[in-house]
Amino acid sequence: MKVVLKNIEKRGYKGNIDSYLKEGGYNAFKKALKMKPDQILFEIKKSKLVGRGGAAFPTELKWEFAKKCKEYPKYVVCNADEGEPGTFKDRIILENDPHLVLEAMIICGFTVGAEEGFIYIRGEYFKAYEILKRAIEEAERNNFLGKNILGSNFSFKITLFRGAGSYVCGEETALLDSLEGKKGQSRVKPPFPTFVGFKNKPTVLNNVETFANIPEIILKGGDWFSQIGSPLSCGTKLYCLSGDVNRPGVYELPANITLKELIEKCGQGVRGKLKAILPGGVSSNLLTDKELNITLDYPSVQKAGSMLGSGAVIIINDSRCIVDLAKRCAEFFDYESCGKCAPCREGTKRTREIFANITQGQGNLSDILLLKELQEVMYDTSRCGLGQAALNAVRSIIEKFPGEFKEHISKKKCKLKICPM
Repeated sequence: MKVVLKNIEKRGYKGNIDSYLKEGGYNAFKKALKMKPDQILFEIKKSKLVGRGGAAFPTELKWEFAKKCKEYPKYVVCNADEGEPGTFKDRIILENDPHLVLEAMIICGFTVGAEEGFIYIRGEYFKAYEILKRAIEEAERNNFLGKNILGSNFSFKITLFRGAGSYVCGEETALLDSLEGKKGQSRVKPPFPTFVGFKNKPTVLNNVETFANIPEIILKGGDWFSQIGSPLSCGTKLYCLSGDVNRPGVYELPANITLKELIEKCGQGVRGKLKAILPGGVSSNLLTDKELNITLDYPSVQKAGSMLGSGAVIIINDSRCIVDLAKRCAEFFDYESCGKCAPCREGTKRTREIFANITQGQGNLSDILLLKELQEVMYDTSRCGLGQAALNAVRSIIEKFPGEFKEHISKKKCKLKICPM
């Protein structure tokens, strides 16, 4: 069952507007134009679609809150700032089926009463940027964007905005500040963007994959979508499988698939012997072979002690040094911290220093306790999700592989390879 990748996987599909229209593109929007906004919201509510960026917030609620706001103008923003290591699903959609995202944003604008939208795209996505730019021009020429779309009273335009390569701008409020021309740093919540978003106006902000589900939901109905996947997480999910696996790639699967099925059936097994899995990128807690039978929906992964996040499933085999993995995660978050709040700014810096000492044979057992304490403090006090999740992987590695930490601390030389991130 394909929802998001249904066009991309068809032979000969080019992703331009002619190909999209041939496959029934923009029919969902034409149908939505004949519906009342409340009817559209009802279908999305029945679909039980939740955000695919990691937070898993009900999509219908976000749209409904913005629709009910009396302030104008309102805005629609697509988060295409895909910066989580191991995540590359949004790029596949943007490069191969851009009109799917445009159509969804137009439907959202019509539903909530917005006339302007933005796509905040990762700065390194040069090809996707050019493809989206052409797609917007094609949509404007065919009157799917612009004034009085398809002869209606509804007008909507979309503007592309290229990010500057900051990981923290994947957080919605930091993204909005960057979109306004400010330094990308998180805001205090509440108020939430649905009420006080871009330019302090009501704003619907969803990621690429979330938007990409909308046209099919409108065409086939929320009940149809809700029957796919897990009752705990309806629909399909895009999983980015990478690392020590025989066939890495992006796989769209019903959300009731197990981690073991994803690795063995889609990835054709692990290269070498499995050591650990990061199910939601470097922000998630480590899983081991004991959790292979968990269902890859948001509640199940959380119950297993981790998080699915954006679906970046990174496989690690036993040739990899787990302490080096923790060190590289620490270095990544230290580099990407915006520096606005002290717990994250100082915590990521101190973590990096500790790992530098450990890997140089200058660590001691008290470092393990200090890292655990840092994780707890940062999780409880950091301003945004970056600081809260920065030491998730580190903490889980310490708890599940204490022997390797002690090996480094006792100055035994590790002969294993570094972990590819």
